[in-house]
Amino acid sequence: MEPGITKKYSQSEKIRIILDTDANNELDDQHAIAYMLFNESIFDVEGITINKTRNGGSIDDHYDEANRIVKLCGWHSRVELYKGSTGSFEQIKDQLNNPVYDGSNAVNFIISMAKKESNRKLVLMAIGKLTNIALALHKVPSISSKIRIVWLGSNYPDSGEYNQENDLSSLQYIIDCNVDFQIALVRYGEPSGTDAVRTSLSEIEKIMPGKGPSISTPVIGRNGGSFTNFGDYSVNLFQNIDYNDDPPSRALFDMAAVAIVKNPLWAKQQKIPKPELINGNWRERPNHPNHITLWENFDKEKIIDDFYSSMKNYVFDQSI
Repeated sequence: MEPGITKKYSQSEKIRIILDTDANNELDDQHAIAYMLFNESIFDVEGITINKTRNGGSIDDHYDEANRIVKLCGWHSRVELYKGSTGSFEQIKDQLNNPVYDGSNAVNFIISMAKKESNRKLVLMAIGKLTNIALALHKVPSISSKIRIVWLGSNYPDSGEYNQENDLSSLQYIIDCNVDFQIALVRYGEPSGTDAVRTSLSEIEKIMPGKGPSISTPVIGRNGGSFTNFGDYSVNLFQNIDYNDDPPSRALFDMAAVAIVKNPLWAKQQKIPKPELINGNWRERPNHPNHITLWENFDKEKIIDDFYSSMKNYVFDQSI
């Protein structure tokens, strides 16, 4: 397959995916959700689970923002959203035998979809903290062979990064599990991470107005205003965010992670022996017998071009 060309999938070949999001934290989650939903020819979307990180308000706020995007994309009757964890893996893991616990709706949904009979592995696309997924693995370890975790996070080998710091315990737990774990690296300020996959306010204002299906019932945005398509809401999100650069631009971290699941040729991957996370700092374990996968050096031009193409030429089966 030539670089930039995406394989066409039959229904039985589509990528089974659950997206786990802290949707109200920033503005990249919203664009990742829309990008996934507008690529229905590639993704078999089984659900969206929600987590709460330290920015963006309560779990209800994160849920409400994800729900806005689902409605604006015309998917409200087609995909379910499940509220997940507010606390950390360490705070919740000993409660998993209770009928209800922090995050139980999302955790139970992940488990049920992972156990579903299928010849396709379920991709757990994590674009927030890893708590919901770590809890699912802890509750039912046998699902590890049925899933592939792709996580947007980490400045590896450097310390820090928002998603990582929101639950260090869940990250180390997943690393120590016997599961296919892949990290789409962030690397703030570095050309090798998803931080380099940027678009500008002016570009969004030029390209995005009116993009996506038009819905009949308007949605009120988190910054106010009334919207009937995702493109107009995208413009509003970009107009209501703080910028530290001139001209203003913003990284679409989470969207880039979804993009490399769609087309693995849009980044480079390397397998490394499983490292260890100690007090938020990475320590290599070169003799570890098992590996994780790191994604880096993202093809910004192809990813951003495909994002805009997906917004314009979205696949949407209104008969479902």
